[in-house]
Amino acid sequence: MKKNRKIAAIGLGAFLLMLGACQQAPKKEESTESNAAEQSQERIEPPKGIISLEESKSLYDNYTKNRAEIIQQFEAERSPESKFEVARFTAFSYEEIKQYMAFLEQEAQNAQVDISSLRFYFANYPDQEDFPDGKKIVHPRQNSLFIVPAMKADGGEYGFYIGADGKAKLIKNAVGQTEVGSTIDNKQKSQASFVPSLSSPASTAGEQSLALNRGNSSPPPWTDY
Repeated sequence: MKKNRKIAAIGLGAFLLMLGACQQAPKKEESTESNAAEQSQERIEPPKGIISLEESKSLYDNYTKNRAEIIQQFEAERSPESKFEVARFTAFSYEEIKQYMAFLEQEAQNAQVDISSLRFYFANYPDQEDFPDGKKIVHPRQNSLFIVPAMKADGGEYGFYIGADGKAKLIKNAVGQTEVGSTIDNKQKSQASFVPSLSSPASTAGEQSLALNRGNSSPPPWTDY
């Protein structure tokens, strides 16, 4: 009889221990989920380059006075018969930028290189109806931007693309650098800038360009300033 009671007591104790363990397991899981939620809600600090609204307004007005009005005058003299409005921004959809960033990271990882920076090159659309690939130019002669990833190489930092062998190649070695001259009012020529001539085909068989363009470059009325 005593033996049966002892066996029953041991069995009851084991059952209670198992029950306690089962009751405590959800608490541990709940605690893990709570910690994960807290970590995902950690505040992201603003980048150092964030500027105030007042400063952004000042920069916009400076461009109006020092660049836009000059561009407007130049285009009016260049083609008096056609109306021209100066572009004030270039817009890419948020989803396209996310896809572009994911694409860059994928290509850089496959090529085993680190992206050191993104370069936003100023650009200008030609005075014609279509791009070389046949797509329509919505705003001929308008200023625009194109984005190029850069990497550290040759003791400096340069834009790159992916070669046919899957490795990162420097744009400057593919298309060279073109000296651009501009004629000023007094007809004297001065060197304006050196920019990669990406109109040359850097996308031959198997090569992959990483330059993003064809954003929505637009004049007013949808400006924020």
